[in-house]
Formats: sequence, C-alpha cells, structure tokens
Amino acid sequence: YRGARAGRQVKELVDHTQRLVRDYGWTRGAFRNDAGKMSPGQWAEAMSARKKFVWDELFGRIVEKPLALNPRTRLIEETDKWRRYEVMIDVWEDVYAWGELLLPKDLKPGERRPVVVCQHGLEGLPEHVIERDESTRAWRSYKAYGARLADRGFVVYAPHNPYRGGTKFRQLQRKANPLGLTLYSFILGQHQQTLNWLKAQPFVDPERIAFYGLSYGGTSAMRLPPLLDDYCLSICSACFNDWTRKITSLDFRSSYMFVHEYEQFSFGLGDKYNHAELAALIAPRPFMVERGHRDGVAPDEWVAHEYAKVRRLYVDLGIPERTEIEWFDGPHTINGQGTFDFLHKHLRWPKK
Repeated sequence: YRGARAGRQVKELVDHTQRLVRDYGWTRGAFRNDAGKMSPGQWAEAMSARKKFVWDELFGRIVEKPLALNPRTRLIEETDKWRRYEVMIDVWEDVYAWGELLLPKDLKPGERRPVVVCQHGLEGLPEHVIERDESTRAWRSYKAYGARLADRGFVVYAPHNPYRGGTKFRQLQRKANPLGLTLYSFILGQHQQTLNWLKAQPFVDPERIAFYGLSYGGTSAMRLPPLLDDYCLSICSACFNDWTRKITSLDFRSSYMFVHEYEQFSFGLGDKYNHAELAALIAPRPFMVERGHRDGVAPDEWVAHEYAKVRRLYVDLGIPERTEIEWFDGPHTINGQGTFDFLHKHLRWPKK
C-alpha cells in the first residue's frame, strides 16, 4: 500500500511539473509581442532591465571588483598566415581567464580587424578549435574552424571555459548554487575581462567582436552575448533548441533528465527564458543558428519551432536580415559554410 501511494504521489508531482512546462510556453515570451511597436534601438534599451534580471537572479552576478588585467602572453606556434599566442588574464583572486590568440601576419600598422571568439564545448580546450589533424576527435567536432577563420584574415581568440574535469566543475556549480551563483557567474566574469583585454589591443576593432560556439560553446552563445553587449553578434552551433523541453522531457532519450550533466539545470530559468527569449536579449545584434539534421541534441522540429519565434522577432523589429539558420546534413559538428558567410557579412570583412 505504501509503495502504491508513494507511486501516485510521485506521478502527481511529475504531472504537475510537466503541465507547468507546457503552460510556460504560452507565457514566458509574451514580452516579444511588443517588438512590432519598437525600433531596434528602443528594443535594445527595453531589454536592459531584463538582462540585469537574468544576470543577477538567474545566472548569478559576482559583485566583487575584478583585478587589473595583468596579461601574460607567449608565442607557441607560427604558420605562414598567422602567429598563435597563449594568453592569461587575471579576473578575481584565484580566478583567471586564459585562451589562445591567432593573429594574422598581414596586419598593417594601425589596422583594426574584426575578432571571432571561437568557443569549445564540453571537456574541450582552446587548441581543439585550432587542430587540423583529421584523425582526432577534435577535428570531427570542430573542423579547425578557429584556424580556418584566421586563415581568412580574422583575428581569432579561443577562450577556455571551465566546463572540464568530469565531476570537478560540476562540484563547483553545486557549491555555487547556495550562494545564488552558477558556473556562468564565473564564466561571465572571465569573458568580460577577456573582452576588456581584446578591446584594448591596437589590432582589434572593439565594435566587431563576434562569438561563435559549438555544443557547450553553443550554450555559452545563448548565455554570454545576451548579457555582454561587447559581443556584436552570436552564432549558436549544435545547441539551439527548445531548451526547457530538452531539460525536462521524460520522453526524449537525450533529455537532461536521463544523463549525468546535472549542472545544466538553472533555478527559475524555465518559466522565464527559453532559447528564443535569450536570443531576444541579443537582438537587435545579429544572431545565427547552425544545425545539423543528424545532431542528437534535439529533433529538427524542436529547433525549427523555437527558431521561428526568433525569426518573427527580428521581422517585427524590421531587421530580418540580421538573423539566419543554416540546416546541413550532418551530425553534432561545425559546418563552417553559412556561418562563415554570416561572419563576413556582419563583421564587414572581405572573403579570402
């Protein structure tokens, strides 16, 4: 009897939460309905309070003043087209940011070029977006897209995000939660310092710093550019979908309900901000989705359903040309075709 009653109670709880997930789909994006009454500039201004709420209440803001940048760099590779440097920057006490910079050799004195920040995925390293060895797992996922963009003349920066080390980084998330923080509390601080450093470089155009991330890097594409306005555009690869459904589904085999990645749950996010709402915080800046038909992250139908809301928002704002989605027949990987064109177009850099 006790087992049967416990089963009924669990079922009631499950049914209740699944009903909430369905209902929130009708309410959380209501603010997008105002887009047709606003100019792009008015929309950006209206989103300021929402960005503050997301950072303060959902992801968690570290209010401690950052340290001086204190950058350290060293040359680690040189090709015929670019030099590769390792970079380390201070953030807070015991917290630093690091990554790898690809600097084109044909830079002219005084020239300022656009930057593409290329973000690795889960258990990744900055070098993984640069490696050209086609026998490696890194190549299968990233296709050396950082190196290929540097070949085209972009300045490329590949930062390290601390979602690496198995359960170690997940323990950091778990310890941060009681303090009202998340893993992205630290990542946001690291990227803000990185942006401060990049903008100060004589070879960087501070108005043209783009973000392009794959997988967990795609998650970052939906969490960093919405809040960090210094990113002039965002490309989300192999991640964008009906995120709330992805987190809570009891029917989809790749739902986060059935995997070990418990750090993906964010308190209070599902009823307020799905991927379409986070993209609304990026607008009116350009935003693009890169999606492989064979990507097991989510079904195509979920992705299309969520992206349709983004497309409609940009149409209502009168800037439909600033958003795109590229579908390609491939798995969980960088495609590097439509996205490269998108970067050239919106960063105003000629193809090579």
